[in-house]
Amino acid sequence: MVQIYGTLGPACSDTGTLAALLEAGMTGVRLNLSHAGLPAAAEQLERLHAAARRCGAAPRLLIDMQGPELRVGVLPAPLALEDGAPVRLGPDIPLPPAALSRLAPGQEVLLDDGRLLLRVIKSLPEGALARVERGGVLQSRKSAALPGVDIRLPAMTDSDRENLRLAKDYGVTGVMQPFVRGREDLEAVRAVLDRTGGQDIRLFAKIENLEGVEKLAELIPAADEIVIARGDLGNSGPLWKLPALQKRIAAACREAGRPFMVVTQMLASMERSPVPTRAEVSDIFNAVLDGAASVMLTGETAVGKYPVEAMRYLAGAVREAELYLQSL
Repeated sequence: MVQIYGTLGPACSDTGTLAALLEAGMTGVRLNLSHAGLPAAAEQLERLHAAARRCGAAPRLLIDMQGPELRVGVLPAPLALEDGAPVRLGPDIPLPPAALSRLAPGQEVLLDDGRLLLRVIKSLPEGALARVERGGVLQSRKSAALPGVDIRLPAMTDSDRENLRLAKDYGVTGVMQPFVRGREDLEAVRAVLDRTGGQDIRLFAKIENLEGVEKLAELIPAADEIVIARGDLGNSGPLWKLPALQKRIAAACREAGRPFMVVTQMLASMERSPVPTRAEVSDIFNAVLDGAASVMLTGETAVGKYPVEAMRYLAGAVREAELYLQSL
């Protein structure tokens, strides 16, 4: 049976909504720890447990670590970026020093899974001046990417190590390691889990760049499940190349007998609409036909207007695909 995950967030923070998500077909949840640690999520997790008891369910709990992912720092308030407007990277949009030092004129900067696009105009002593080429509203701690630039960050932050130490106590069943670049990243995470009593916690390797794709052969044996994380993976080159990358990863996992998950923008339109597009439903159906062991909603349940409806469509498309496979 395909596992069906939602992401915890403000849109599903109450026990009633969480229970409705479970009743709609959700079998597991993702907790994004890019913003805070496990202790800060204790009340939210208790509401999840209460909802699970109400429904007689036992949802899996995945924690998504910070890892070596570039992210925007903390903003004083959401920042509206208008097309054509100038913006300072560093003073206006905080980025890690390792990223600021690589901002040369002409460099593209993708924010929030590529929803926003900036282009560097000139370097500044404190960062760089950029022009907004695809605008929108930027929130704190959203993803950042510099296409074509290799920035080496440690596999784990201090916060990641602390969350791994606490994982077993909080009932975590799986750890998602972002931006896996090689087997050594996974081995480092597994070593911390083993030292802290988390030997039974499954390790999910998120493939989010071309380096991860090229090293699939060494990553697959070191992970319990591969995650085709299409947000940042789609930023690694022209977007029209993403479907082929997804197919390539899926085929490699099938050949090796390794489970894989498909995630990101599966029902993105349902963050604002109560009904998905036909293309989105087909995308879910085809992911299952390709052999996906898991699928996941992110913003649709975390911050969307219709979290329960989105989960109902996701589960319905998954079940229909499973029935189709059984009929062959």
